Amino acid sequence: MKSPARRTSYGVKGAPYAHPSPTALERARSAPYFFLIPASFLFLLFFALPIGYAVWLSFRKVRVSGLGLGAGAREEVWAGLENYTGALSDSELLGGALRVLGYGCIVVPVMLGLALLFALMLDSEKVRLTPFTRLAIFLPYAIPGVVAALLWGFLYLPDVSPFHFVLDRLGLPQPDLLDGGPLYLALSNIAVWGGTGFNMIVIYTALRAIPAEVYEAARLDGATPLQIALRIKIPMVAPSLVLTFFFSIIATLQVFNEPTTLKPLTNSVSTTWSPLMKVYQDAFGNGDIHAAAAQATLIALATLVLSFGFLRAANRRNKQEAAR
Repeated sequence: MKSPARRTSYGVKGAPYAHPSPTALERARSAPYFFLIPASFLFLLFFALPIGYAVWLSFRKVRVSGLGLGAGAREEVWAGLENYTGALSDSELLGGALRVLGYGCIVVPVMLGLALLFALMLDSEKVRLTPFTRLAIFLPYAIPGVVAALLWGFLYLPDVSPFHFVLDRLGLPQPDLLDGGPLYLALSNIAVWGGTGFNMIVIYTALRAIPAEVYEAARLDGATPLQIALRIKIPMVAPSLVLTFFFSIIATLQVFNEPTTLKPLTNSVSTTWSPLMKVYQDAFGNGDIHAAAAQATLIALATLVLSFGFLRAANRRNKQEAAR
């Protein structure tokens, strides 16, 4: 019995070559999925499972019988939506959300405005020492947030701050940045100082991807550098601005390092200053991990809703502008 003939084809130079067998095609198609197995395993182990466990804990509570002593006196039972209703009516959690809202209204516009300004300046042909300047602006982002907050905290302290010493020598008023309203400016300054460099790199990379022919056509039409920046560069890097704004919103809602690090230096920062600090305090300070899990779930849902809503609005606006 003759074996089936293998199909042959001819290349460009007439050299025959055989088509791959169906088994080889199936192996080639399934190869990418094998490469995804390690990443999928790590995603499930360190991301999906902890999230699922936190959601499961949010629907549980500890029921104490009697004095809470002895075996079986403390029992974990089903709580339903009790932890969620308690979190939504918690004045400390809502107060922390309002404080973070005010903090974000300062951080996000200032940080993105400076990042855009620095990116436009670095993209200018008249700027000298661009690599050094780019590295100097980005360098604060490489410093860990806790270290940066600690350094700035000591610069804010009146007793050890060199700024207060200079102001005292000049006879100028010495504001206490760790008390009252100035505390928002002090915390915002730490976030702006550390995050501007990363956003600047994202926007600057988008600027470098714009074809040079676009600028040349604008110069031939008599456009000034300012007009090129306002009418060409900024509109063309709008997707990068949307991306950096998206990341900034998420980072603002998850603020934790800065107020926690400054807390030992001032009485104006409470243990529940931000929502994540409230979650940490309930979980590890008060020992109520179930209420903390419900609060963390609500924070995650709020972040998801705000981020998704912002992206939907940005995509809708882009479609409207494309239709015009």
